[in-house]
Amino acid sequence: MGSGLIFLRIATVGALVSALALAGCGRKGPLDAPPSAAISEPAAGAPPDGAHAIGPDGRPVAPPPNGSKRWTPLDILLD
Repeated sequence: MGSGLIFLRIATVGALVSALALAGCGRKGPLDAPPSAAISEPAAGAPPDGAHAIGPDGRPVAPPPNGSKRWTPLDILLD
């Protein structure tokens, strides 16, 4: 009975460590566009406010956030 209890504790700790490790995966920010989404060049009359800005890597640049960010306790871990 003693070795079964030790195995159960090791399995429980392993499951908790795995769950915490997977919970930390990911990136903070908006979702990426699918690879098949083509970005056309902005029209000649497009406003130069950066709404259609393309970064040096060819991907669209996200617009600046508007408004204030709502704070949650998880932001301590994310920032």
